[in-house]
Amino acid sequence: MNVPNQITISRILLIPIFLIIMLAPFEWGNMHLLGADLPVTHFVGALIFIFASSTDWVDGYYARKYNLVTNMGKFLDPLADKLLVSAALVVLVDLGYAASWIVIVIISREFAVTGLRLLLVEGGEVVAANNLGKIKTWAQIIAISALLLHNIIFEMIGFPFDDVALWVALIFTVWSGWDYFSKNMHVFKNSK
Repeated sequence: MNVPNQITISRILLIPIFLIIMLAPFEWGNMHLLGADLPVTHFVGALIFIFASSTDWVDGYYARKYNLVTNMGKFLDPLADKLLVSAALVVLVDLGYAASWIVIVIISREFAVTGLRLLLVEGGEVVAANNLGKIKTWAQIIAISALLLHNIIFEMIGFPFDDVALWVALIFTVWSGWDYFSKNMHVFKNSK
């Protein structure tokens, strides 16, 4: 297994650590940071999430730079993103920081696109993420980070950046899902 794929696997392995930090009843106290009051566990969980999310850029850069792009990587990389984002969104619903219906729409899109990807693979096609899909992923990561960090910095000026970012992520999620399905409808037309 090449280095970019190992980095992708490490992103997946960070998910249980993130979940334990965020959901276990640790009493590490609270902190006030850049206008936000948040439990230390949320701060540590956010750092783990941000670090894990940043490996998405690292593995992609490394794979392209050293010509190590593989079909396994094209499949695993978006899967790792979906698993990490889905886990974080479920945590945010559990903590009461995100509306469940928004999370259901986002996760449903992720399942639908993953299912379509599997159909494409079955037909011999591997479709890498396009630019709209990458924007969607980063919009989700920014929104989740802002929510995990209790709207840090923006809380000082009373601007609900975390909520706005979640809406932007929702819009890009729906838009990129529509785009992905419209470009790959041939799978449904050819299967009978």
